Amino acid sequence: MSSEVRPRPASPTYAWYVVAVLLLAYTLSFIDRMILSLLVGPIKTDLGISDTEMSLLMGFAFAIFYSALGIPLGWLADRRARRGLIVAGVAAWSLMTAACALARGYVGLFLARVGVGVGEATLSPAAYSMLGDYFPREKLGRAMAVYSIGVPLGSGIALMAGSVVVKLVTEGPPVALPLVGELAPWRLTFLWVGLPGLLVALLVALTVREPPRQGDASKAGRGELFAFLQTHPAAIAAHFGGMSLVALVMYGAMAWIPQFLHRTYAMPVPQAGLWFGVATAACGAAGLLLGGWMADGLYRRGFKDAHLRVIRLNAVLLLPLFVGMALAPTAPLALGLMIVAMLIGTIHGGVAGAALQLITPNRLRARMVALYFLVANLIGLGLGPTAIALVTDLAFGRPEALRYGLAIVTGVALPVSALILTAGLKPFARAVEAAEQNT
Repeated sequence: MSSEVRPRPASPTYAWYVVAVLLLAYTLSFIDRMILSLLVGPIKTDLGISDTEMSLLMGFAFAIFYSALGIPLGWLADRRARRGLIVAGVAAWSLMTAACALARGYVGLFLARVGVGVGEATLSPAAYSMLGDYFPREKLGRAMAVYSIGVPLGSGIALMAGSVVVKLVTEGPPVALPLVGELAPWRLTFLWVGLPGLLVALLVALTVREPPRQGDASKAGRGELFAFLQTHPAAIAAHFGGMSLVALVMYGAMAWIPQFLHRTYAMPVPQAGLWFGVATAACGAAGLLLGGWMADGLYRRGFKDAHLRVIRLNAVLLLPLFVGMALAPTAPLALGLMIVAMLIGTIHGGVAGAALQLITPNRLRARMVALYFLVANLIGLGLGPTAIALVTDLAFGRPEALRYGLAIVTGVALPVSALILTAGLKPFARAVEAAEQNT
């Protein structure tokens, strides 16, 4: 019997406080990401760029470094204090968001968006790893779901706030600021959403404690991550592959839905942004909580593949909702399907991260999450907005055909996702069982 004295775990109340603070940071990160989707018109006009070039700003420019740098940052999170990484990352992405306001051309804005991605790459690998140490396995799905509410909440706030200011952004005169000079209103938006992040970084630094690492928290040896990947290749491939295609559809839709409503039904962009923002914030948050509750419930009932089952249900139900929305003959029908889609389409959010914590040793958790984000974000965030734009530009050549680009990408990606996840159910269950035996 080991004589090692384990550190006393944090109280449940404090653990949920940490979730709330990390949720605030995650929400802010998605406000910084998603505000761009409501600034498409003025940015395209000011910089003279196409839909495809704009999609690169919304997706690829952010995703490439966000995804690639997650691996070395995950390595640091597995070996160093995770709180410090989060503080540095929040401060960095906030400053780079503000720097978007000062970009004088497409290249400068592209590089600033790359900087935002670099800063945001620090958050989720470290946060997932911390939450895995704060919560027991049977409650982890709900904790991850609450943290993941930052995705729809941040996106919804960005869209709702953007709907309020977009009139000023598109019609208002330039504003002169001390030291900076004259800025177009769309540039000011980046300052408004970027600089408050410095206060969130300070909150994390002053109030969040680094938790003791639970389970086998010894430092991983060289090559151990690759060795672990080889022990459960089918389970990990199914998780990564199925989730990447769900992410491709979700990120693509979230980037283009306001413009889809505007171009298809002549809905004013502020109104479209407000509808989509409310649906994203309210229904997306509810969907995440529903997904976490479903996965934890199935897991307690003995379904070791519970988390992949929930992700597969997401893919299957989202398919007719998004295709129906894209092809709906009237705006009210499209809005109704969009609202239901944002509820169903987000049940995977916290579940996907919790699934990886269930099968991965503590000493590898941050890197595993970073590897997942590398794959899922390169495919989902990097290709999702651009895939829809390319289908629209190349296959139809008309901006108003955006609805068909959305329908085609959804109709191809989600059935493939469901098939991949189905093939991975048994291998994933075996991986969970193996992890339980080693806990």
